[in-house]
Amino acid sequence: MPTPATVWSPPLPDATGFHHFVVDTPGLRTHVAAVGEGEPVVLLHGFPEHWWQWHAVAPVIAARGYRVLCPDLRGAGWTVADDPRVERETRLRDLLALFDVLGIERAHVVSHDMGALTAMQLTYDHPERVRTAVQLAVPPAFFAFSPKIIPGFRHLPPFVWHRPGASLRGVFSAAYVTRPMSEATVDAHLAPLQRPAIDGAVRPLVRGMILPEAMRMMRGTYRRRRLTVATLIVYGRDDYPWSEQILRRICRNEERYADRVEFAFVDDAAHFITDDAPAAVADLALDWFGRAA
Repeated sequence: MPTPATVWSPPLPDATGFHHFVVDTPGLRTHVAAVGEGEPVVLLHGFPEHWWQWHAVAPVIAARGYRVLCPDLRGAGWTVADDPRVERETRLRDLLALFDVLGIERAHVVSHDMGALTAMQLTYDHPERVRTAVQLAVPPAFFAFSPKIIPGFRHLPPFVWHRPGASLRGVFSAAYVTRPMSEATVDAHLAPLQRPAIDGAVRPLVRGMILPEAMRMMRGTYRRRRLTVATLIVYGRDDYPWSEQILRRICRNEERYADRVEFAFVDDAAHFITDDAPAAVADLALDWFGRAA
């Protein structure tokens, strides 16, 4: 049953048209924000964000005849986990269980940042569950390492050593956005960190999931596999150091590793592309659903 936004603690940020409910799976109570009816589209948020990241994207997609589902992944938002431990594929198992409970056989999957790691695992290990994939601000898993991309990971050390109560507001600095965020927007993104379980999940997520998966990509694990799901990689042109030139270089010869991968670059947008350019993200996703499904 949908639950009014006002009964959640802390209160959910304002967003028009969504209804909210909880899905119970083993060891997890997942908060889901949903809008629209039709073919399913699942949006996987980044860090340190949650379902509200998509508040300006999901309604646009839903208006074109899709049922858009925005779950709070384990360790984020208003989702509650019985066990604070996180392993490399914990969120993947959570997502598959969510699909099963909701009766989703296949979905279009749009992901950003940390959510893209779970989306990549899904597309490689369970391609039959994904119609198309749109990946924001994260290179395809088969990229070849280059020293030029090292600055793209400059944000990780503070998360590795994060202490409860330490501010994460700097994540939304001018280094990662083109259009400065208002204090109210940053507050909305960070609201769930008022919950000790969410604040305490920062280090387990980084150490248990991000670092092991990043090492697999650096070692070329995915260059020995094949991506069969049609995938669109989207970056903001202001997302340093991920220029089009660098991405083309580290992802060259993509036909050797994937059936269909395309790249798109959005002007006046940086890492937090769904805040900088939500309309462009929605339009690119809808176009990709139509062309690549």
